Amino acid sequence: MTPTTFATQNLRPRDQLRAWQEWFAPVFDISPMEQAEEGFSAKNIVWSLGDISISRVSAASVHVKRAKANLAKAPIDHWVLTYCRQGVTKVQTPKGEFDAAGGVPFLWSLGEQFESKRTRVDRTQILLSREAFHDLAPLLDAARGAVLEKPWGGLLGDYILAVERWLPLMKESDAPRLTAAVRNMVAACIAPSAEHGFLAREEIDCGLLERVRRIIQAQLQSLQLQPAVLCRMLGISRSQLYRLFERTGGVAHYIQRQRLLRVCAVLSDPANQRPIAAIAADFCFEDASSFSRAFRQEFGCSPSEVRSAAKVGIPLVATRRNEMKAEVVRFADLFTVFRD
Repeated sequence: MTPTTFATQNLRPRDQLRAWQEWFAPVFDISPMEQAEEGFSAKNIVWSLGDISISRVSAASVHVKRAKANLAKAPIDHWVLTYCRQGVTKVQTPKGEFDAAGGVPFLWSLGEQFESKRTRVDRTQILLSREAFHDLAPLLDAARGAVLEKPWGGLLGDYILAVERWLPLMKESDAPRLTAAVRNMVAACIAPSAEHGFLAREEIDCGLLERVRRIIQAQLQSLQLQPAVLCRMLGISRSQLYRLFERTGGVAHYIQRQRLLRVCAVLSDPANQRPIAAIAADFCFEDASSFSRAFRQEFGCSPSEVRSAAKVGIPLVATRRNEMKAEVVRFADLFTVFRD
């Protein structure tokens, strides 16, 4: 599935802010929080999936406003789930004001006036159409205009990150199934109950798996990265942990594969000429022969072959395909399907 991408990096610095403002007009009015001398570097990636859209924004600090005039010019009324990896957002809605720190999702609506002041942020949003989520309208309207507190809010944030990570692997035919999954997870997290939890059991596992994955990525160089330690950090049983990794060959296999991928990335850097054995040891491969055997089994070539190829500019391990150029002119154009 190919997203629509709008970025200002390739524009002249003096044109970047205006281009960013025009991209979001008339949905929002955007003004900078501080005058930048080096232009305004920002990027928006949007996956349009029919009943839901998923948007990721990386941008400098801005003041964003959706006033009555914006509501009239762009009558979009989606609910918006926002999760910031970093940055702080001060939000004002008709229900009141709140501060949303990074790592905590919050819910608001495009169907009413909205104002936010943000530091530099990297955020992902899921936009839910009222037509498709009408059955959850009472729950969503009751929860909007507020931070979704932990533990369920934290789990929903993990799920949002997981969904975004899967998007490049999805096909358009997967959109209805993803919409149903998002519906189950949203209901379970904003109105926890036994029934909602049962319906969202697979999505809850996905959120937990994303949380485990992030912990593993941060601890790949630690010899203490063991199933028992993960269980203590997550507050789950060993059987729960093993069930989460059934489809990936087990938690131990997943950890080893992530370590091999990290070693491969280091070996693919021509500027890094540390001994291969030292790099492997950094990621807890202490036996050279076992490491080489596992590496060849995973990638079909030896560590030294990857390093040699990198020196002459020949990558032996495939990289993610490049994003295709977008044909959409403005952010608002992505919602025309909901206004027809």
